[in-house]
Amino acid sequence: MAESVPPQAVLSASELQIAFGAKPLLKSGTIAILEGERIGLVGRNGCGKSTFLKIAAGAIAPDSGQVTLRRGLLTGYLPQDFELEEDLSVHEAVLRGASAIQALIEEYESASADSPRAAFLLERIEQLEGWTLDSRAKSLLTNLNAPGPERIIGTLSGGEKRRVALCRSLIARPDLLILDEPTNHLDTDSILWLEEFLSRYQGTCIFVTHDRYFLDRVCNRIVEIHLGGFVSYPGNYTDYLIAQAEREAVSEQTEHKRQKFLKSELEWVRRAPGARRTKSQDRVDRYFEAAAQGPPEKTGDVDLILPPPRELGNRVISLKNVAAEANGRTLFSGLTWEVPAGARVGIVGRNGSGKTTLLRILTGEQAPAAGTVEKGARSEINLIDQHRLQIDHNRTVWDEVGEGRETVKMGEETVTLRGYLRRFLFQEEQMNQLTGLLSGGERSRVLLAKILKRGGNVLLLDEPTNDLDLATLRVLEEALVRFQGTVIVVSHDRYFMNRVCTHVLAFEQDGSLGYDVGNYDEYLARKAGRQTKNATLSLTKAVTPPVAKTLRAVKMSWKEERELEGIEACIHAAEAGVSAAEMQLNDPGFYRGGAAEIAAFQGKLEEQRREVVRLYARWEELEQKKAASPPV
Repeated sequence: MAESVPPQAVLSASELQIAFGAKPLLKSGTIAILEGERIGLVGRNGCGKSTFLKIAAGAIAPDSGQVTLRRGLLTGYLPQDFELEEDLSVHEAVLRGASAIQALIEEYESASADSPRAAFLLERIEQLEGWTLDSRAKSLLTNLNAPGPERIIGTLSGGEKRRVALCRSLIARPDLLILDEPTNHLDTDSILWLEEFLSRYQGTCIFVTHDRYFLDRVCNRIVEIHLGGFVSYPGNYTDYLIAQAEREAVSEQTEHKRQKFLKSELEWVRRAPGARRTKSQDRVDRYFEAAAQGPPEKTGDVDLILPPPRELGNRVISLKNVAAEANGRTLFSGLTWEVPAGARVGIVGRNGSGKTTLLRILTGEQAPAAGTVEKGARSEINLIDQHRLQIDHNRTVWDEVGEGRETVKMGEETVTLRGYLRRFLFQEEQMNQLTGLLSGGERSRVLLAKILKRGGNVLLLDEPTNDLDLATLRVLEEALVRFQGTVIVVSHDRYFMNRVCTHVLAFEQDGSLGYDVGNYDEYLARKAGRQTKNATLSLTKAVTPPVAKTLRAVKMSWKEERELEGIEACIHAAEAGVSAAEMQLNDPGFYRGGAAEIAAFQGKLEEQRREVVRLYARWEELEQKKAASPPV
């Protein structure tokens, strides 16, 4: 039996160092990326994730260190800040990502047909599947819900341009894919397609994303940038959390032993006579050596505390027969909705379906095409919109967040601006730094700090998770779960929606609007149940004679009546159990348990979720039976 050939490195980096101003990002970082790996790059905002991707793509050079690429390596790169030529069509812009293949085709077409060079070029083009570029471009644009191929780049929105740029990076099927936040501005269906695409991808991929489900389903290795170096974890995101928790537990245990040693040795040093020699002096040396080591360096957490909201009235926001239009096209119509007080509502749907338009209608910024919107007398709306609210890159963090004030009102409490900025992990030297010199994630924290200090008891969030690191995301989730007001959030981050939402308002693909109690997974389960039921009904109508009128109505049994009376309480209890389990699952400390224990817990949680879905289905069944029962 032939021995398997170990994978070769497609990229290796050694002793990388790079800094922006006085802030070092990478300090002697060394990493090798092997064939077939799908690496998720994680770390705090500003740690150097995007910078390393730029180095790997050859867009910038490190201050020192060496990067080596495999000979002939074909690379595809999606940066955070990309450029597309404004006068190109979408189709032309996507094909620019395969310019190396197009150059081979052009050379082949101009070469002599019987020359050795032509034979080599033909073999290489077929190897790269170069003759299928047009069909691949069409497939990518369709599956990623990108604009039509004839649209001109200059007429597109920022989100549309990003989807085109993603298509451009994928079309050549390069040996190494380097993707910086590929899921930004993608709807859920497109994210699921991209997950499947990358899971089957024959090349190598390294990417940065805040989407934890994406990391879990695609990665076979997680690399964390920690304190200027690379720390590697085999497996997916869940494996990483378990290993990281174990590493921190070992670090804490080591620090506890060090402190215990220092305490005992300090007592001895204090009572020992001076001028010790030999063994006693060795003991003193060991004490000072241990004291000089210091505790393990830790990264801080954002202390995100939302200003306490004013109590809501009976009415939050009421919509009656609301419709919205854009560019002469009806986005939605007939929306009658009473926004529930204290709820956390997730709005989902494909790009362009009207989600952001609905937020603008709720704030009063945009009038509906039809219908009425009434805001409650005690409702104070605060919109967090990262797409349209821009930061002045020529102002400092202090000026941008403070806006001329040195204090921030937090309900009845007043805190200093310096203390408020520290809660968002801005150190003293960063407070006076221009925002234009910050990383994308750090600018997102500036934006959150700026908007959240305005308070409000109705928070509207439009894609709040973009560019936030995973630790900040967890803190934001916890803050929203504790928030006593109403939250309405547009997001394609499924993990975030499952963690935060108590209701889901869905813009379905058939143009209808669906509204469900529960988180995103529960919405999907009920949606699948409705589709199965509708398909069954359609099939029954097609093959079954219309004999329903001849059927005798069946009276509910006494047992079924009692079951219906108590089933709502059972549903509330089951949902509370799921929420409690999810809170435990999202606690990083939970992953300090064994892998078998964690897997068992996750399996139990799935059973609890299925039970919630079963109870809702049974409730609907009993209600229908009650409605069909003959009068007593």
